[in-house]
Parts: sequence; structure tokens; C-alpha cells
Amino acid sequence: MGFAGEREIDMEGRAIAAPGSRRGACPTLAAPMATGDGLLARLRPAGGALTPSQLNMLAVSAAANGNGVLEITGRGSLQVRGLRPETVGRLAADVDAAGILVPAGPPIELSPLHGIDPGEIGNAAAIEARLRNEHKIALSSPLLAPKLSIIVDGGGRFGLSGLSADIRVDALDEGRWLVAIDGDAKAAKPVCIGSADDAARAVGRLLAMLMEIGKNSRARDIGPTALREVFPAMELQFAAGPNSQMPRPGLHQLCDDSAVLGLRPRFGQMKASALSRFLGQTEPLGAAEIRLAPGRQFFVTGCSTEAAKALQAAAKDYGFSSDADDPSANIAACAGAGACPSGFYETRMRAQHLLRHSPVLFDGSLTFHLSGCSKGCAHPRPALALTGMASGYGIVLSGLAGDSPDATIAGGKIDFAIEKLARLVENNKSADESAAACLTRLGPQTIVKALKQE
Repeated sequence: MGFAGEREIDMEGRAIAAPGSRRGACPTLAAPMATGDGLLARLRPAGGALTPSQLNMLAVSAAANGNGVLEITGRGSLQVRGLRPETVGRLAADVDAAGILVPAGPPIELSPLHGIDPGEIGNAAAIEARLRNEHKIALSSPLLAPKLSIIVDGGGRFGLSGLSADIRVDALDEGRWLVAIDGDAKAAKPVCIGSADDAARAVGRLLAMLMEIGKNSRARDIGPTALREVFPAMELQFAAGPNSQMPRPGLHQLCDDSAVLGLRPRFGQMKASALSRFLGQTEPLGAAEIRLAPGRQFFVTGCSTEAAKALQAAAKDYGFSSDADDPSANIAACAGAGACPSGFYETRMRAQHLLRHSPVLFDGSLTFHLSGCSKGCAHPRPALALTGMASGYGIVLSGLAGDSPDATIAGGKIDFAIEKLARLVENNKSADESAAACLTRLGPQTIVKALKQE
């Protein structure tokens, strides 16, 4: 048994095909996904950046056309929940009216500090624009996997070296780029090192290979023989990608009197009304952009240090945390009962209870998935899952919300069961052992016995 720590995760559900969409495809404005609380549309603006005014217009539209809940995914896209068939078009029209550019095809992910990081060594935004322009047809092809991931990392203080991707383009130094496939910066397999021209051509060849292999193929499906035929010099490529720090919430000084503020909405979810009120404070303080980031967070750019400090103090009133070690970051919670008709319990209330009464479980080694039902919309990866059921709760010690539970707990006894789990860890964990390591050592049989003990 292994207990999953936090990974680069999307807050996505099991895709239900909308008319004209592909099964398993990521939800978009053109093809939203059906969920328990209505249709869900996901979008990533070019460069991952919006002005405060644009984001406010989107929040207002989300309240008018959806249920007023917005989410930031684990990879830094934005989701609008609770849409209806007749309101999807209105949201799309509002996105256009706000001047928000949402490129077709798979998202191309950039560091949230691209273009403003003093340590950046390559122009990631220019590479993104070039890929979009030169490979427009390929990137729009239905033959590409819906979840194909592309990263362009220009280096600098904050980068995406720890985030895995099918195709990654990493700046090595001024004028030189590394193209690699299937992994993070350390694990990805290099196929090309060269200029921006070389990198753009290499990405085009990789996209062609993926389409040739067949529909829904990922980079891991490209065989070594085929790679060597297209990239004969790849055996000589031993350079590693950048080893930059992943973005984290908090106040970060750029240079002189310039700072950026990283904020994480609790459980990745925002009420449109609260977001609008917060955004109303950002522009008077000089905020230029809201940059979406991996880890369900966003960065406010353009502020002086003093203005950023003022926003940091105000953010908590709107449900945004600037604490990089906030334990709530280890909880993936779906909309839950009250917001989603499929939910059997109020996930956010349960999350608050967990944080208050079981702090020993929140040392960062465990990811909790609080799922109102077995669909598992909030977390598609293994975790310690608490799944709502008609008869109460199912506890999956390490797996998906829809997996067969290791234990079932009656509704009125769930608080006691979780507190027993916390006591089990507290009483058995050694000084240098994490909560996840302790539970792995104890094993499912011991854990389930403790959960059910009267």
C-alpha cells in the first residue's frame, strides 16, 4: 500500500461527452463537461494571464451563467461550474467581449512569472506564440490526446521543472533550448538541443509523430527506434533541463520595489462574488495581471512591495491564503452536497473539521480526497479518499474515490473514525517518520481495525 502525496493534479471529473465532444476529452468552452452541478467549462488564456478587469468580467459572467463557483486546477487552468446548455454560449460571448484569448488545442503552460522574472533566460511567451502560429493545424487536430501537455519553461526563479509534460521546451541558456518528452525536467528524455528555430521544428515533428501513431497517443507511446529516426542526434543529448523552484504562495520580491503575490483559494475554489470584491482592490494598488499557476493558485503582478503587502493582508478576508505551507493545500474537495446534487455530504465542512481535529495527518505527506460521491471529480489520482455514499462514507486508503472502499463508516460515526485514524498515527509515528510512511508501515488491516474499533 502506498499513500500518494500531492502531485500535479487537475480538478477534473470523469468526462461525460457533450454533444460533439470526444469521450474523455477535457472540458472547454466549446465542449463543456457534464457534472453533478451542471456543465463545467475549462479555459486557459494565452500565457496564463488575465488583467484584473478581464478576470472580474469572467467572474461576473460565472455568477450570471453558472452557479458562481470558479476553480483553479492543479495545472493552472480556470474552471467555471454550474453552467446550463442555454448559458454556455453566453459565457463564451462574455469571454470574447472581455478580450480574453483562449487558444484552441492543448494548453501550453508557462511559468507564472514569465516575462517579469529577472532570472529568466529564455522568452517563453515568444516560444508559445511561435508554436501556436507555426503548428496551428497540428495543435487543433482531433488526433492529439485530449490531455496532451506542453510546457515552455524560460527558467528563472520560478519555473516548471517539477511538472511533468508530454513535450517540454526548456531554456538552457541565452539562445539555446532543450526539447524533451515524457516527464519533468529531470526525467524527460532529451531529443533536441538548439535554437528557437530548432525547438519549434522539433515540437512540430513530435506532434506529427503523435498523430501518426494514432488517436489519443501520448509521448510515452513514441518508441525509441522512431525517435532515433527523426532525431538521430538525440543519443548525444545529455543536458538536463532547468532545476527551478515551483511557484509557491506568498510575497516574492522581484527587484527594487517590485513584488508579486502568490495566493491560493482554499481547496482551489472561489466564489465569484468574493473574487470580484478582491479584484476591486487590486487595480487601485497598481496590479497589472493575474497569472494562473500550478498548484491551484494565482499570482498578482505589477504591484509595489507596499501595495502587495496590503493585498496580502486583505486576501484572507476573501478566502485566499498566502501561506505556502497552508495544510488545506493537501485537501482536494469537490463541490459537495449543497452545491452538487450528486454529493452525499458537505465536503468543505468535512475538510474544515479534518483540519481542526486531525492536524497530525497534515504534515504534507498525504493528499486527502473529499468526494461527495464516487465520481471523484476533484482528484483523478490516488489519494486517501473519503467518498460519500447513501449509507454513509467509504474510506479508500490509497486509491480513487470510485474504488472499492477499504472501510465503510456510518454517517454519524465518520468524525470518530477520522479522529481514530489521527490517534493511530500520533501513537505509532516515530520522530522522523511522516504520516504517510507511518500508515504504509502499519498496513490496511491494522488501519481498518482501528477505524472500526468501538
